Amino acid sequence: MKFEIKKTKEKEPATYKSIYIKESLAQEVELIAKENNTSFNNVVISMIEACLYSDK
Repeated sequence: MKFEIKKTKEKEPATYKSIYIKESLAQEVELIAKENNTSFNNVVISMIEACLYSDK
């Protein structure tokens, strides 16, 4: 599934959550973030939104 990395939006109400992921997966996400000049968090949020809203 292809996803687009979202531009940083104006601040919306948010919450803090911790996740545990394999180091190799974290490294792949870090690489995507670096290639797109954005944060690890923004990549993860973009991926989650793409999965949740892909049918809408």
